Amino acid sequence: MTPLIYKKGTAYELLFCNNISRQKDTDLPKSPSFLPITAYFCIFASKIQIMAIDLQIENISKSFGDLVLFNDISFTVEERQRIGLIARNGKGKSTLLKIIAGEEPLDDGKITLRGGVRVGYLEQEPDFNGDLTVIEACLQRNIEKAGVIARYEDALERGDHDALPRLMEEMDRLEAWDYETRAKQVLSKLKIERFNQPIKELSGGQKKRVALASVLIDEPQLMILDEPTNHLDMEMVEWLEEYLSRLTGSLLMVTHDRYFLDNVCNEIIEIDDNRVYRYKGNYSLFLQKREERLQNLAAETARARNLLRKELDWMRRQPQARAHKAKYRIDAFYKLEEKAAAMRDDSKVSLEIKSQYIGNKIFVMKALSKAFGDKVIAKDFFYTFARYEKLGIVGNNGTGKSTFIKMLLGRVAPDNGIIEVGETVKWGYYSQDGLAFNEQMKVIDVVKDIAEVIPVAGKMLTASQFLQHFLFPPEKQYSYVYKLSGGEKRRLYLCTVLMANPNFLVLDEPTNDLDIETLQVLEEYLCDFKGCVIVVSHDRYFMDKVVDHIFVFNGNGDIKDFPGNYTDWRDWREEERAAAAKAAAAKATKESAPKQGYRAESKRKLSFKERKEYESLEMEIMELEEEKSAIEQELCSGTLGNDELLAKSMRIQDVIALIDEKTMRWLELSEFA
Repeated sequence: MTPLIYKKGTAYELLFCNNISRQKDTDLPKSPSFLPITAYFCIFASKIQIMAIDLQIENISKSFGDLVLFNDISFTVEERQRIGLIARNGKGKSTLLKIIAGEEPLDDGKITLRGGVRVGYLEQEPDFNGDLTVIEACLQRNIEKAGVIARYEDALERGDHDALPRLMEEMDRLEAWDYETRAKQVLSKLKIERFNQPIKELSGGQKKRVALASVLIDEPQLMILDEPTNHLDMEMVEWLEEYLSRLTGSLLMVTHDRYFLDNVCNEIIEIDDNRVYRYKGNYSLFLQKREERLQNLAAETARARNLLRKELDWMRRQPQARAHKAKYRIDAFYKLEEKAAAMRDDSKVSLEIKSQYIGNKIFVMKALSKAFGDKVIAKDFFYTFARYEKLGIVGNNGTGKSTFIKMLLGRVAPDNGIIEVGETVKWGYYSQDGLAFNEQMKVIDVVKDIAEVIPVAGKMLTASQFLQHFLFPPEKQYSYVYKLSGGEKRRLYLCTVLMANPNFLVLDEPTNDLDIETLQVLEEYLCDFKGCVIVVSHDRYFMDKVVDHIFVFNGNGDIKDFPGNYTDWRDWREEERAAAAKAAAAKATKESAPKQGYRAESKRKLSFKERKEYESLEMEIMELEEEKSAIEQELCSGTLGNDELLAKSMRIQDVIALIDEKTMRWLELSEFA
């Protein structure tokens, strides 16, 4: 058994000792020295774990015309659960989150939120009033707090001493004193520094970060996040990862970042074949359990088909013979037939596209320099790119990664220096902004506008055949672009880039909005690609699998070439920081040590005020220990109702925290007593 740990403001594990029969002390494991046996009995032997359900999904369905996204699915989200939602593009992940958040109606079923639970929803493409400032947009989710803060600041400016006391009470009640400060801290972590900048001046990525900040500072009990890592650099992703790992509420999110899923989530929900599958554990465990499930399904289907052959012979006998057979066996046959006919849609994106020949000379950069005013992108940069090289580019937002590759492609001119590109190089450029599709065009017309036939692995494919390789079935090919999901549009864009058979791929944030299955196939394709690759991405998992070295953009024109993938660089960086910190600590110790020949400073004594505090702490600690003992006895008395149990459970955690705090202070003062 594990001890009961209380934490203020989180989900509670309540003690219900009332209905538990008494046991002898000898029946229990050895009691910890700091707990009386009665309290130990109550906490260890009589604990009933109750986790409230924040969200309950019951038999919900959603479709758009003939397109069925999901049908009759059910699941729950309990307190403190951190769930990652996984499905293919176009299978309704974002739509499901919108339905839960009340942004989209459902066709059938029921969604129940626990009474009083506060929900925070980050949509994939946030929409703000462009006239609001960044800080106003960030605070607008909690209208009550934002309103009282605005009224309080207005009263301060006007010197309205009559209104200030009432507003101060409101600020106390809503715990709003540090709300704006916390908002600015979170915005700073997400690299939004101009708090009074109008929203209409921000890029799409910056708006997404403002929306994320507004959800985080509101501290909802249920957080629903749709692709929270999009438009974040790696430093921001790692900060958000740590933040959500400490989350005390519940979390339901969609993300393609597999390291993020692995480090944050404790459960994975997969939507597959219009059904829901739950996996306890993180992403790594999900992969293992999913493979076991698919193997079991394949074996079960194979067994059903073997039995079906035998039963089929029986069912094909003359009708008069069948009339004498048991009805249950006839019914069982039809169930068996349905089971044997069950087939999974295991089609994958096919990227078996042959690249064109590429020569030995790729490109050479000589004394390359580029700046925008005081912002330096590159300064006297030299580099010779080798054949079949796979390069990753990492760095914080705004350090010039996209500008760097646009200079390479000839779309932005350098200030100084030259770039020599080999004659055989044929670029394939996947832009961060994506292709500007005509939303009123049909999917197949988008491809036909580029080429009617496409050479693939030694044969010619029609536009329709080529699209099927990218999981666009005929019915999807003749639907309009505006009906595609964000991930499907990205997949279509990738299709248009690769169909030209490039031998040098430049991919700027290719992982945004693509489902994990497409990412896995893209990774395999890039690893086997007979050409050159440059990838700009904040997806750490993707970078680790694809690149063999990286350029690190540190800002101010500082570009370092590191031989290894992202994880190799991160480990090296942590070692360097640890070594620097150790050296700084050693230097500080050396400088603070008393010089030889001088008498060391004598040990200081307690002041009169500290002496009084030291003596009072002993009494306070004793009183708190007595209160703690009394609460423990009440918890195990069997006479408390549920509300009293909850109140006592809350109080005991406060008492324990105070004992720890005052004991630490007592120990600190005792050194000088």
